[in-house]
Amino acid sequence: MPVYDYRCQACGVRFQARHGFNDPAPACPACQQASVQRLIVTAPAIARGMLTLAGDSRGATKEQLRAKWAEETPRLRRKLVDKLGEDVVNRHAPTLNTTYE
Repeated sequence: MPVYDYRCQACGVRFQARHGFNDPAPACPACQQASVQRLIVTAPAIARGMLTLAGDSRGATKEQLRAKWAEETPRLRRKLVDKLGEDVVNRHAPTLNTTYE
């Protein structure tokens, strides 16, 4: 279950509560008032595929970048073929047919 941040509108106390997404907001632990406001403190970042960094996340060598490209190109090609079809991918993205090793 996720942890949510709240601020009591009556007394101003900030607190965290763990509960399900559809569960009602809890009462303030300090004054027991039900008028609390959910705060958005951070937004989660999910990096997958080409968004993930190659190497040590600061700088990648040419070999690490090539390895990352070789890993992700077949996945990208498969997604495009599923969406657009084999003939469209062959016509408009012929470099995706290259094998990188």
